[in-house]
Amino acid sequence: MNSIFKKYLETTDRVDPIKCVGHIIRIQGLLIESRGPQARIGEICRIELTCPETQKTRKVIQAEVVGLKDEIVQLMAYDETAGIEIGCRVIASGSELDVAVSTKLLGRIVNHLGKPSDGKGDIDATARYPAIANPPDPYKRPRIKERISTGVRAIDGLLAVGRGQRLGIFSGSGVGKSTLLGMIARNTSADVNVVALIGERGREVNEFIENDLGPE
Repeated sequence: MNSIFKKYLETTDRVDPIKCVGHIIRIQGLLIESRGPQARIGEICRIELTCPETQKTRKVIQAEVVGLKDEIVQLMAYDETAGIEIGCRVIASGSELDVAVSTKLLGRIVNHLGKPSDGKGDIDATARYPAIANPPDPYKRPRIKERISTGVRAIDGLLAVGRGQRLGIFSGSGVGKSTLLGMIARNTSADVNVVALIGERGREVNEFIENDLGPE
């Protein structure tokens, strides 16, 4: 019986029944200022956009606390700020940005907040890790001693790629960086590949997943 309700009990433990609330008083460019709530630097707040007719919440925008001045909280939104107005409620979450982590992440596509964007449902995971963590102790990091295969003969024949090593691919646009990255992801000896598309145009995401990466 306990196993049935385990995930619900763990979710309940993470919920704070007392919420600190503030209201937006100023918006300048990407910087949002609110009077309250009680929050700390790096904490995630939810900005509620309400419907003028029903006063019901129609959209929630996540924002991070980046500055504090007396009772003024300065925020930067993770999403588009269209629709935010003076007086919108700001609710402190009590936690920093974190992501659900488990083996069920394998084969999934997530957005910039670590939430699924592939239409396959939520990621069932009880463990959560901070998006911004402290760097590892340099004296405890293992040395790079083990070689891995990229699966691309031109690379493996000329370069020694070690486990834990950073490898940069630099070239102009449209010459095959994504194609090469897909070849490495499909053929490397690594057990797990994590691919992050930073600054890519929206249409290039599906092209990379369907053409370069493949369903496997």
